[in-house]
Amino acid sequence: MSERKRPTRADYRHFLEIPTRWGDNDAYAHLNNTVYYSFFDTVVSRFLLASGAIDLKTSAVIGVVVETGCRYLAPISFPDLVTAGLRVTRIGNTSIRYEIGIFRNAEEQASAEGHFIHVYVDRETQARPTPLPQALRDAVAPLLVT
Repeated sequence: MSERKRPTRADYRHFLEIPTRWGDNDAYAHLNNTVYYSFFDTVVSRFLLASGAIDLKTSAVIGVVVETGCRYLAPISFPDLVTAGLRVTRIGNTSIRYEIGIFRNAEEQASAEGHFIHVYVDRETQARPTPLPQALRDAVAPLLVT
């Protein structure tokens, strides 16, 4: 089995610094695996809110996570500063695949990489996937890598 190359900062299009907290460490003195998923959610949500493509109270569509994953590459622990890199690898009719690199302090190679897929549904019914609004497509288009 061949080892995949560790992602670098150059592989991502948008960045958000996130400080670690004392309580993020687990019994082994590194960040607990669940903290990484919080980083993923934070960088995507902050990007979407700042772009104006999504409003928590009024958007007609909301994104629900239907798939997620993380590959851990090197340990991080408090008091490290994390930078979450964000890119999009697929914009579908009703879904978007976000990929995130987690970088420790000023390191160029990722300490973790992950993804999640949002399927967008009608806010009221939350029953069926709905086409992505143009404003959302426009907001994530600059993050798209091929």
